[in-house]
Amino acid sequence: MKSIRSIAFALMTLCGGVAAAAYPDQPIKIVVPFPAGQTTDIMSRAVADELAKILEQPIYIDNKGGAGGIIGVEAAKRAPADGYTLLFASSGPLAINPSLYPDIPYNTMEDFEPVAMIIDVPQFLVTRNDFPAKTLPELINYVKERQGDLNYGSGGVGLTNHLTMEMLKNRTDMDVRHIPYRGATAALAGLIGGDTDMMFESGPAIMPHVKAGRLNVLAVGSQKGSAVFPEVKSVHELGVDGFDAATWMAVLVPKGTPADVIETLNKSINQVLELPAMQERFKTLTASAHIATPDETRQFLERELALWKDTIEKGNIRAE
Repeated sequence: MKSIRSIAFALMTLCGGVAAAAYPDQPIKIVVPFPAGQTTDIMSRAVADELAKILEQPIYIDNKGGAGGIIGVEAAKRAPADGYTLLFASSGPLAINPSLYPDIPYNTMEDFEPVAMIIDVPQFLVTRNDFPAKTLPELINYVKERQGDLNYGSGGVGLTNHLTMEMLKNRTDMDVRHIPYRGATAALAGLIGGDTDMMFESGPAIMPHVKAGRLNVLAVGSQKGSAVFPEVKSVHELGVDGFDAATWMAVLVPKGTPADVIETLNKSINQVLELPAMQERFKTLTASAHIATPDETRQFLERELALWKDTIEKGNIRAE
């Protein structure tokens, strides 16, 4: 009888071990470090809807906005490393904040495991339709003839559109003053109204103004270019060698999450990104899917951290 009980216990333990190894077997939470309704949140919900079908588990969004994304990222960092809490974040919190803020409570590469990239969202260099320079080379020459007299707008200190222009200044020795606004809408209004001379901004924000003839697109920051403006060349192609800047989104998990869980998530997320419906959704953001393995995601994040650190240090930029 004792041996029978021992065998039964062993079988129960074995079965329990197999069941515990199955992933996922419960709902998954995605932490988004921005309020509901912002672009990162909207994109996370679109991905979550399709990912839930593939993984056959409910997935819900936990918005933890505040402090430029810092609050949400720190919350995700403190979650159990079991694959049931994911961080869905953008370039700001993951690659810019670590150099922008002196005492940030997380380290992107030390506190998280990269899972997958999601999308790249290019930034476009725009001017008013009455601005004398009609191409990037013309703009660079025009500015250099008037060093310190012109200015550019952005949605705020430390945002990608601010730092992308700072990168262009660094690479071309242009002297252009920065005028920060409270968000892209206000910055574009300032540009169209003549208060500023140029700015970088994402496709969805500039699209109505370009179609209406209020703005001219001189270049795209990303070396990949843009399917929405296929005729617009990249800053790199137009003579600023190696220039490559874009907003992007990625998924990470807390450090220590099992490798097999990360691999399952990566393959499933990449399946989502390849869906025709998702591809159409990306087009509304003038974005493109970024298919990558966990290792490729890690390498990308490391490059971006170094890129924005260099830009921030050269510009002596600090968060307000």
